[in-house]
Amino acid sequence: MRKKDAHALLVTCITERKEDFYRLAFSYVKNQEDALDIVQDSIHKALIHIESIKDVHSIKSWFYKIVVRTSIDFLRKKKKLVFVDNQMMDYMNHGKEEVYKDIDLHNALDELPVQYKTVIILRFFEDLKIEEIADIVDENINTVKTRLYRGLKLLRMSISEGDLE
Repeated sequence: MRKKDAHALLVTCITERKEDFYRLAFSYVKNQEDALDIVQDSIHKALIHIESIKDVHSIKSWFYKIVVRTSIDFLRKKKKLVFVDNQMMDYMNHGKEEVYKDIDLHNALDELPVQYKTVIILRFFEDLKIEEIADIVDENINTVKTRLYRGLKLLRMSISEGDLE
């Protein structure tokens, strides 16, 4: 397939799934501007390296992989600095509980090691199949299943500990 065709497929994939890619980046950084920057950087990287894609039919998984890696790289650079935007501060100051109905889950998810967090987010928040996740994280399918199982176990333990406190 020609470069022009791969480019067109990439643009179509990004256009159709832009909210999914943004949501994935946001799940890592918890900040709108940073998530948008990650998606933008990912698009830039994809356009530069479009020739490196081996199978154009796996362009979705290939781009998910770029978004995940760009998000992880961003977090490494930031070293756990968490900035809260004004909107979040307003919600916190007013104590609107309905906004935070899953806060325990999100906090527990943020505490997981990246390898478990990534697999859980891709499986349950992005609704990807195990095979697609294995392709995105460059791991064996059984490794992904093991990480998913262990990650869910750690998540359960973390949430249970929170209930006891």
